[in-house]
Amino acid sequence: MYHLLAAEGGETAHNPIVPLWQELVVGTVAFAVLCFVLMKFVFPRMEQTFQARVDAIEGGIKRAEAAQAEANQLLEQYRAQLAEARTDAAKIRDDARADAEGIRQDILAKAREESDRIIAAGKEQLAAERATIVRELRTEVGTIAVDLASKIVGESLTDEARRKGTVDRFLSGLESAGAR
Repeated sequence: MYHLLAAEGGETAHNPIVPLWQELVVGTVAFAVLCFVLMKFVFPRMEQTFQARVDAIEGGIKRAEAAQAEANQLLEQYRAQLAEARTDAAKIRDDARADAEGIRQDILAKAREESDRIIAAGKEQLAAERATIVRELRTEVGTIAVDLASKIVGESLTDEARRKGTVDRFLSGLESAGAR
């Protein structure tokens, strides 16, 4: 059939599988120009964009790693400071306890001293009051005894020296009787 068409047109038939040489030249030149434009302008631009993205990604990774390392370093510093603060707090607490115990012991010692002083002063005051009361009672008992003795004996015992000697003997007898 092909031969028929070629015979009818009077021309030599062209094989559609094999291109014409002019088309090959134009296609080759167009392909070369396209490759030149791509290699001269597009590929370098694409390479720059690709390199910029790689740099941004790698820089981001490096910055992230640096930030992570800095964060880890700060975390270790904070942990060390926290441990030191805990140690200091424990030391301060122990010192405060020791100080409180010392103050407590001082206060107790002062309280004991004050108590002993008050008790001693009370005993001294009681002894002084007792001595005063004993003196007053001796005088009173002496007067009562002389009056009583005067009434019993029937004579006046107005002599002071005699009266005093009699009263002292009487009270000494009472004290010796009370001591038994």
